[in-house]
Amino acid sequence: MKIVGLITEYNPFHNGHLHHIKEAVRVTGSDAAIVVMSGDYVQRGVPAVMPKRLRAEMALKCGAAAVFELPVCYATGSAELFAAGAVSLLDRLGIVDSICFGSECDDLESLSRIADILCREPEQYRRILRDRLKEGRSFPEARQMALREYSHSEQYAALLSDPNNILGIEYLKALRNLKSPLKPYTIRREGAHYHDDAMHTDGYSSASAIRSLLAYSGSALCTDRTGGTFDNTPFSAILSELEDQVPSCCLELLKDQHRVSYPIYQNDFSLLLKYKLLNKHPDGLLRYMDVSEELANRICARLNDFFNYKQFCELIKTREITQTRVNRALLHIMLGLKKEDTAVYVEDGYHYYARLLGFRKDREKILAYAARKGNLPLLTRLADSAHLPPAGQKMLRNDILASNLYMSVVTDRYKTAFQNEYRQQMIKVSSRLP
Repeated sequence: MKIVGLITEYNPFHNGHLHHIKEAVRVTGSDAAIVVMSGDYVQRGVPAVMPKRLRAEMALKCGAAAVFELPVCYATGSAELFAAGAVSLLDRLGIVDSICFGSECDDLESLSRIADILCREPEQYRRILRDRLKEGRSFPEARQMALREYSHSEQYAALLSDPNNILGIEYLKALRNLKSPLKPYTIRREGAHYHDDAMHTDGYSSASAIRSLLAYSGSALCTDRTGGTFDNTPFSAILSELEDQVPSCCLELLKDQHRVSYPIYQNDFSLLLKYKLLNKHPDGLLRYMDVSEELANRICARLNDFFNYKQFCELIKTREITQTRVNRALLHIMLGLKKEDTAVYVEDGYHYYARLLGFRKDREKILAYAARKGNLPLLTRLADSAHLPPAGQKMLRNDILASNLYMSVVTDRYKTAFQNEYRQQMIKVSSRLP
């Protein structure tokens, strides 16, 4: 059996993701695609717009054979850590032959050459990078400039300006660093640009555009934008706009779960974050992932100006510290994700378990295959985690806490019954493919 692995967020699932699943199976000649997906928080350092199980169910109904959860410390990490955690999980499952990722350029050779330079970091490249950082450039900007000057290639530098290209390069770096036998493939991203907030008539709008549209799904509930007002757009009108943008099975789930489990936004966590920050001093903040001394001092100095989560992120960003870096740092403080713990996980080989969120019943034999071939225990019930080593149990506790906080926000906002992570059911899908 030949299996391709996909690394995803599905925030939310749309036609481009369906295209990715189908094309990945086709171009790799695989029998099935399995997915490693971020949980309730995503790599930009914000909560997902809807819970992980809803997003996983969409993926399964659209053809994914199984969905595994990427631990929260990697799902909300830098692009490099995100990629290393996800590629390592696919590699250690023992059943995956290849990975297939979307990119803006669809040029695996160029992406591989860039990945090679960034893995080797030749002295000349490192010197240029240090010089650009000393000039006050952000790391992404400094890296792009260093690559341009070192390689004398405007094309290579341009590739580092697109988010899917950047992640693709990080996947290729991870494959090299892990000495993984997985074969990489890339396919061109269809339709809108990653950050494009406008809906497209070709049926391939970005997840950003769909999230923006969902923000208008009820003015009384929307907390995504500071100081803005919204027309009370009927949700039926929003569903009509989404008909050509998401698979029909996903549209039904969006309809059923609207104002039951989603939409969820960054500002819904404002009080949780402020509570954590009020109990911290700059030295204490340095323990958390992505928090530098400069950022810790800025957080504490501006805390009296905290109005809401999103506003505070924008308040403390600088030219050197990007918005995404601030988002991640504050999220790590709120979730209690510490540098020292993540360093232990990485040293131990990144993973202690593979947590299964759901699977297709017609692909159930893949799980038995993984149980035989992989070198990670498949975690299908939290009650079965007692055998994990102490570091693995700590990683799992972090994941459970993160999900319980997310679901607490969901239940408070929509007045639904709270379900502890221990009581959540695995998703089993048997419906026909779209």
